[in-house]
Amino acid sequence: MKRLIAALMLTATPALAFDISAMSDAEKAAFGDAVREYLMANPEVLVESINVLEERRVASEAQNDVALVAANRDAIFEDGHSWVGGNPDGDVTVVEFIDYRCGYCRKFNDQIHDIVESDGNIRFILKEFPILGPESETSARFAVAVKQLGGDEGYLKAHDALMALRGAPSPEALKGIAADIGLDGDEVLNTMNTESVSAVLRENRQLAERMAIMGTPTFVIGDTLLRGMPADGLEPVVAAAREGNG
Repeated sequence: MKRLIAALMLTATPALAFDISAMSDAEKAAFGDAVREYLMANPEVLVESINVLEERRVASEAQNDVALVAANRDAIFEDGHSWVGGNPDGDVTVVEFIDYRCGYCRKFNDQIHDIVESDGNIRFILKEFPILGPESETSARFAVAVKQLGGDEGYLKAHDALMALRGAPSPEALKGIAADIGLDGDEVLNTMNTESVSAVLRENRQLAERMAIMGTPTFVIGDTLLRGMPADGLEPVVAAAREGNG
């Protein structure tokens, strides 16, 4: 019985499949005892099984994410309303979904700028995805309004200022950021709640829903969807995308 248990644990071939329902109650009890005894003596089998399942899960999710990127390529890379920086003609595009109240977005903001600048051949896109409450929504609306009124240069300044903002995005704080950019604060605040701004955020949310994006930062690099900052940073993923012409 123990040898049978070992074989069943270590292989997954159809030839070894069996119908436990065909056993008598005594045989089922003996079989259960043998399984327990085997696993207690060989707990590494469970660890190996869990590792295999995790590898299969990760591989399946990766394949699904590639399909999601392919199905939403135009909305991800060419939506017509998101800020585009870095090298507009770069051979790799990095897209980041951001929330200005997200601690990790704030933490990695300067690092990502440095990567884009030092690489020199990355097309970088930022997508407003406010999911952490009213202050996130206010900040995102301000950034989009600034882009519509002050263009890409004004947007980038507003983006970095919002990432560095320590307090709440109050009207006074936002007017101060607008003044530093050279825009009229009242005009920006009035634009924040217009349909043109709402449409941008609505399209970004709909895209995120289709791609099952539920957190920030989330990146799309070439054909790869990254739900969070990789432990090794973005550079290896950019290099892999470049090798695949992604």
